[in-house]
Amino acid sequence: MQKFDLTLKDLNEVFPASFTQEQKAKAKTIFLKELSIVAHQFYRGKIATMPKAGLYGFNWFNVWYTPGVSKVSTAIRENNDASFELSNRGNLVAIVSDSTRVLGDGNCSPSGGLGVMEGKAFLMKYLGGVDAVALCVNSYNKEGRNDPDKMIEFVKMLEPSFGAVNLEDISQPNCYRVLDTLREECNIPVWHDDAQGTGSVTLAGLVNALRIVEKEMSQVRIVLYGAGASNTTIARLILKAGGNPEKMILFDTKGALHKKRADVEADKAFYRKWELCEATNPDCVENIETALTGADVLIALSKPGPDVIKPEWIQKMASKAIVFACANPVPEIYPYAAKEAGAYIVATGRGDFPNQVNNSMGFPGILKGALLVRARKVSDEMAITSAYSLADYAVKQGIHPDYIMPTMDEQEVFAQEAADVAMQAIKEGVARVELTHQQVFDRALADIKETHKLMDFLMKENFIRQPDAALIEAAARKAIEAVS
Repeated sequence: MQKFDLTLKDLNEVFPASFTQEQKAKAKTIFLKELSIVAHQFYRGKIATMPKAGLYGFNWFNVWYTPGVSKVSTAIRENNDASFELSNRGNLVAIVSDSTRVLGDGNCSPSGGLGVMEGKAFLMKYLGGVDAVALCVNSYNKEGRNDPDKMIEFVKMLEPSFGAVNLEDISQPNCYRVLDTLREECNIPVWHDDAQGTGSVTLAGLVNALRIVEKEMSQVRIVLYGAGASNTTIARLILKAGGNPEKMILFDTKGALHKKRADVEADKAFYRKWELCEATNPDCVENIETALTGADVLIALSKPGPDVIKPEWIQKMASKAIVFACANPVPEIYPYAAKEAGAYIVATGRGDFPNQVNNSMGFPGILKGALLVRARKVSDEMAITSAYSLADYAVKQGIHPDYIMPTMDEQEVFAQEAADVAMQAIKEGVARVELTHQQVFDRALADIKETHKLMDFLMKENFIRQPDAALIEAAARKAIEAVS
């Protein structure tokens, strides 16, 4: 095994040169999982709470707490909106989950989602300069079922302490009702990242992929494989952005969606899915291979692969086919296999392959923009605005088949996205305060840079300790042994 540094810039270098592409792809997944467990054990999680106000002498205790803080309490009592300025509420997000649909692992028990929710908080702070708290909720009722009403009530109860709520990893159909109810009944943004977040970044990637292959959104045939919260929202946003419902077909675990799906119509909890049954696939195509014959785009968010999407399906697609295989943690088909089958542009949800279409490019900037103008909600139009913000930013850098999206190390993209989303919120009348595009951009970028500077300092001074390279090597060895 080759020596490699802690930056892990190229995971392919971790494994023997004799490994095939398939072996390297499998080994990378195992390696990242093994490294994740030992790294989490090493740090005991990823998030800590620390003061951001100074302590310059004993009497500052009396300023930050009693008796001085009494003035803050009464000021907020007189004007609740003052809480956004006099506390951290204006930059604080609750990441709420019942952990019933965690990545590709399904129901992980309420506390099982903590690793993902802390990861969300980590990215929110580093990429967007936003503080966040992971809140995994036991939503089981007396009958042992996850009760959406309990989730709704929980979020309503915490609203006074937060500037926004990020819903995460809630299984369908509960996710639809929880989001739609809270969006209307709360006075702060309630955002479902698996739905709107994945929808906005997927739309961004699709916009640029179509620009590269010189095809129009309204003219392309699109097949969506999987019909959960992510793909149903992706479909809805694509249609709002100009996609043609008559040229769109979705598939769930029972087959294609169409107006003859009586099982979907009968279950009122799946109303979002039924809306798509009525709007798309007018010819009631049933077979996936038929649907993909001549299709321009395949967007898969179904179940972890790698053999979920078949190469022979892709071979039936139109020239310069676009394939998004975005299941986590393993894509439905590996990018090399999709390209060998004829795909021209391939994207996944992972950062160790080109074209990462992942909601990490969306929620930090979107929520930062919403928070800075104190928005009351994040609308679908704001999500679409964020998609075009991401797409246009990448265009300025120079898009090509292996670069359709900005990446997480492009710092200014999140400030740009925040500013564009904030302007849309103001335009729609859902913002409490009005700022200029430049003001939002400058404040967002300053917060992001401050976070980076602070983290660099903590790492340099060893307050954030560097893990032993032996941990990384041990994880690599496990991966090599597993696929050799």
